[in-house]
Amino acid sequence: MTRPSYSTMAKKKSGGWLESIKTIVYAALIAIGIRTVAFEPFNIPSGSMIPTLLVGDYLFVSKYSYGYSRHSLPFSPNLFSGRIFGALPRRGDVAVFKLPRDGSTDYIKRIVGLPGDRIQVRGGILHINGQAVRRDSLGPFTVEGDGPRMTVRRFLETLPALDGQPGVSHQILEATDDGPFDNTPEFRVPEGHVFAMGDNRDNSLDSRAMNAVGFIPVENLVGRAEFIFFSVDGSAAWWEVWGWPFAIRWSRLFTAVR
Repeated sequence: MTRPSYSTMAKKKSGGWLESIKTIVYAALIAIGIRTVAFEPFNIPSGSMIPTLLVGDYLFVSKYSYGYSRHSLPFSPNLFSGRIFGALPRRGDVAVFKLPRDGSTDYIKRIVGLPGDRIQVRGGILHINGQAVRRDSLGPFTVEGDGPRMTVRRFLETLPALDGQPGVSHQILEATDDGPFDNTPEFRVPEGHVFAMGDNRDNSLDSRAMNAVGFIPVENLVGRAEFIFFSVDGSAAWWEVWGWPFAIRWSRLFTAVR
């Protein structure tokens, strides 16, 4: 019986390592491709979009919804300007975008103003093109998981119809109608830009803060939030394995973002 030589075994071993490396590289390229052209995961670290999105939600954002810009690629390389296959958001979309002032920080807010729109908040009520947006009271809501527990007011806000499509209805929170961003000047959204606000109106740094966020260039849009695939309430640390099942918000899994 002929035994395999040491050199033959060495070749097989090196060939096995090479195949493993190739598999890892191919898997990484496929993941980057999916992340670039299809879906990218994001998590919610703050409460600016409560009650729509909670701290600890993990969601997928569709990259194809608004077309592709340099911000569709990892690290936003300055390879080209503008958008390829570009499309404007629908008023009411929940979108991820790169913060205009640094081009790298991810924000997620609701798009309420499109190019040419006039946006103003008066007495806590959103006005679009001079018309007050309807909001219907839904009663009190207790905010948890984002600072001190507090009870605020919850409303169903219905944005105006656009191009024959019915207006989007979504829930918002208001602690007061006389906060820093509850009475603003009128903002006219420039061409090539959109205006975004958080659903937790008194706890959101958004387009109302012109020196911090302001108008969002369409080029900075990353994608539209589609659905929540995982959610935890933070009650169990990573090492508290026994608490994981109780920390998961099972009812939020695979729910659409609206």
